[in-house]
Amino acid sequence: MKPLNHQLTQLPTTIFTVMSALASEHGAINLGQGFPDTEGPAHLTEVAAQALQDGRNQYAPLTGLPELREAVARSNARFYGLQIDPAREVIVTSGATEGAGLFSRGPAESR
Repeated sequence: MKPLNHQLTQLPTTIFTVMSALASEHGAINLGQGFPDTEGPAHLTEVAAQALQDGRNQYAPLTGLPELREAVARSNARFYGLQIDPAREVIVTSGATEGAGLFSRGPAESR
């Protein structure tokens, strides 16, 4: 299959690809990224399935669901003693890499 953008073929592979290959080659456990070794709690699978059946499968607000942002703020208060305003100081991203990339740029560069 031809790549969508030929410039992408010039980019090196990611460290995750390298570490996954090394772990496989040496029969090691890959701690380089999230590879769960269990199915996860059954009740969470049921809750996720119910959410999909209830139609909660649309795009979330840009900064994340308000309930999740509030839960993040509560967690920071409980575990770290931090008082964080979920409306102004919490943004939900789809992963650490996306979050780090977003916040490593200035406001003008993020557009």
